[in-house]
Formats: sequence, structure tokens, C-alpha cells
Amino acid sequence: MAEFDFESLIEDIRDFPKPGVVFKDITPLMADPEGFAATVKALAEPYRDMGVTKVIGAEARGFMMGAPVAIELGAGFVPARKPGKLPRQTASQEYDLEYGTAELHIHSDAIGPDDKVLLIDDLIATGGTMVAQVKLVERLGAELVGIAGVLELEFFEPRAVLAKVTDKPVHSLVKVG
Repeated sequence: MAEFDFESLIEDIRDFPKPGVVFKDITPLMADPEGFAATVKALAEPYRDMGVTKVIGAEARGFMMGAPVAIELGAGFVPARKPGKLPRQTASQEYDLEYGTAELHIHSDAIGPDDKVLLIDDLIATGGTMVAQVKLVERLGAELVGIAGVLELEFFEPRAVLAKVTDKPVHSLVKVG
């Protein structure tokens, strides 16, 4: 696959959601058919021959990236959701936010010992949601094969955070220093 210029379709939105923040908007990348297809293929590529059986994506933008990557890999998709959003028994994991905590849930029977799991999100920033998902994968006995995202905010040092809970590879398409 030829190299695609993902950054050209990611827009900086200054002072969103609050003053001083530069939001990286990937919706133009997703709206571009060639860009979206290239994104899905590039996220899936490093894991194509690893036998991935399930892709987990966290609410909500992880759904948008994770589901098509699952299709690309011939795998199932598992949503990681906020509390109270899934109808059956769930496994949950709390994680830290800048001011407080949050929680992710997946159905308890969504993954198990026979599964090889890939975690996908639009953004890898502080690493908190990915750490929570890594812990859920471990608790339910599945094998984690990797972590991937469209954007990685390197200044938050998410790889150092993730290295505390897993030695699996982290793949990102665009790194912001």
C-alpha cells in the first residue's frame, strides 16, 4: 500500500473543547472515502497475520475505527462502553481521568481464552482507556496482540504508561509531539 498523508485530512480546532486546547479533528479523514479506507487498512496491517479474533473499541470514537478494522481483519467487534449501556452481565474496569475516574464495561462473555484481541481507538493520549481495556482483556483470559490508534499524543507519553501493563506493540498513524 502506498503511503497516505493522513495528517492532511486531520484538522486542528483551536480552543476546543476549552481555551488553550488544540483538538485534532479526524472527521474530515473519515469523511474522505480514500482517507477512511487507507486509515482502516493502515491500522489493520501490522496485525493482519496475527490471528486477531476480536477487536475492542472504546465508546465512542473507538467504535468508528474499531468496527471497520474488525471487518478488515475478519474478526468480531466488541464495544467497550460506559456504565449502564450494555444489557447483559459485564466485566468492568475503572481508570483515572484528569479530575476523577471513569469506567469501561464489556460483556463478560465477549472475549475469552481462545481470543486474540486488538485494541483500537482514534486517539492514544494519556493511555488511561487503553490501560483499562488491557486489564479487561487479561481478566477475561484473552490474549492481547496489540494496540493501535489513528493519533498518538506523544507529549503525554502514553507508551510509558502502557509499558507498565503490557509489552505488546503500540501502532499509531500520526504522532503529535
